[in-house]
Amino acid sequence: MAASLLLLIITLSLTHNTLAATGKTFQLEFHHRFSDKVQQWAESHGLPATWRPEEAPEGSAKYYRDLVRHDQVFLGRHGRSLSDSSVGDVYSFADGNETDRIPNLGYLHYAIVALGTPNQTFLVAMDTGSDIFWVPCNCKQCAPDTSSLYGKLAFSPNASSTSKEILCGSGRCDLPSNLRNPCVATSDECSYSIKYASYNTSSSGVLVEDVLYLTKQDGSDVQAPIIFGCGEVQTGSFLKTGATNGLMGLGMDNLSVPTMLAKQGLISDSFSMCFSSDGIGRLNFGDRGTSDQSETPFIIDSHNYPFYNISLTGIVIGNTTTDTSFTALVDSGTSFTILADPIYSQLTTTFAKKVKESRISDSSLPFEYCYQLSSSQTEVLLPHMNFTTKGGSMFPVLHPVALLLSETSQEPIGYCLAIMQSTNVNIIGQNFLTGLRIIFDRERMILGWKEFDCYTSVDSSKLPTQSNASATGPAAQAPGTIDPVATNLPSKESWAPYVSPSLIMSTLISIFLMVFILLCLH
Repeated sequence: MAASLLLLIITLSLTHNTLAATGKTFQLEFHHRFSDKVQQWAESHGLPATWRPEEAPEGSAKYYRDLVRHDQVFLGRHGRSLSDSSVGDVYSFADGNETDRIPNLGYLHYAIVALGTPNQTFLVAMDTGSDIFWVPCNCKQCAPDTSSLYGKLAFSPNASSTSKEILCGSGRCDLPSNLRNPCVATSDECSYSIKYASYNTSSSGVLVEDVLYLTKQDGSDVQAPIIFGCGEVQTGSFLKTGATNGLMGLGMDNLSVPTMLAKQGLISDSFSMCFSSDGIGRLNFGDRGTSDQSETPFIIDSHNYPFYNISLTGIVIGNTTTDTSFTALVDSGTSFTILADPIYSQLTTTFAKKVKESRISDSSLPFEYCYQLSSSQTEVLLPHMNFTTKGGSMFPVLHPVALLLSETSQEPIGYCLAIMQSTNVNIIGQNFLTGLRIIFDRERMILGWKEFDCYTSVDSSKLPTQSNASATGPAAQAPGTIDPVATNLPSKESWAPYVSPSLIMSTLISIFLMVFILLCLH
């Protein structure tokens, strides 16, 4: 097993198999694609149609070790080892509310963001674990201005007629003390410096004001003035494979984009993110969720920097409940969930008792609890996994494992519980958020969630979504049952994803409509 594995993060998608008689058989789905918008943006910026750096091919052991290293990098941020939406409007970025998980750029979710007049577009990483929004700008040390991987970078304030300097004495140099560089004079430019980890990953520069282009749910365009970082100097992973085109902090501080939009009265002080198993997501500013979502309060320590921390009181795996008490950060900027003892041991050992496969050990894998499949095995029985949160709501973990494939045949030969161990921090990462729409309601100071595939309606009149028929799937199974989930493995003869008859029909209808519209336009 040691050197012959390709580790592909293929989460177990709990979508109903329409042919299953028991309702407990689920299909393993593999999706690998970039959205049309990201492809178009890439081509307009001189990037190739697909991004495949050879030094760490996607799926290789080195590739996923690099992803784990990225998570360890972002552990260092800031020194850290409902009711239906009826108030305010909902906004997305001008190019839509879609985000894309891009494996070769740190496995983060990215969105196309337009700034300045005339507008300049950037493929920016979305991060709920930090606050400052920055883009490469007036570069002294940035990722290469042009490359086959990143395309053309760098914002130019001088090229924007709406750009304004932020001076130390203006009253808008509103940075936390740990991010603000000392001002010598009130006429100095307001400078920032944010360190993300011990791996020498940072961004520094000066603050500027310019317009961010947004789209209202009724389709109208809005130019919102915001303050962001003109990132003159980047270090570490920002020069290579992570957020090279900029990073948008979505945290609670005054300079985060959601805070600025709320203070302008454009939105309710809330936003949502969803994460689909195919790598597509959604981000909507002002979305407060729906009345039937589950909720738990944020835990804010007045003596420490505010993060999206929640309190968890129990772990439910199958029919075993473990009472516990710990606080975890909900962080879209961390790929895999990270837990410290005793929580890590409680969860992993309970999970190990619930699965039938033999455990394997492989030093090339970044995860500790991995299991081998027999050559004739066609399904995996996995226990349901939930966290009990403060207030009693159950937080479902729909995608806890990663599949192991043979390097030579790409046949499934094992799987791993995709959790990493830390010494002193607990983070609910992107893999445990997959399959959910997460509401960051800073007005009510609650985290909300509801199962959502990022495509179909969630019965919220304030949630605009751009549909994509090619990825629409059946609804996910509701959490709470304690029976194991029977998950079909992919065919040994091919690696084609399961496609339901309804999906084929919806795709054909979409193609027909597109052709019809094009003919009408001509």
